[in-house]
Amino acid sequence: METYVILGKYTEKGAANIKESPARIQAARKAVEAAGGKWLGWYLTMGQYDMVVITEAPSAQVVASVVLAIGSQGNVSTQTLRAFTEEEFKGLLASLP
Repeated sequence: METYVILGKYTEKGAANIKESPARIQAARKAVEAAGGKWLGWYLTMGQYDMVVITEAPSAQVVASVVLAIGSQGNVSTQTLRAFTEEEFKGLLASLP
């Protein structure tokens, strides 16, 4: 499985309905798991982003479909990063000329 870091910001709508966040987080977790992924964690953050989600998924397409579905609700905007484990990084380095 591939690891992804999803950075999120509340939209105006999401901030106005902030108390609904726990239910939305649970729904997002279920969506990731239903798509064959693994939910590794959700964190409230301070700074440029309001939240960070770390997940594993079988492919970028799986993550993209879940993130698009969540984003279409209008509560958060996201940026998704593919994260490579230390072992994956070593493999990449080994393939360099």
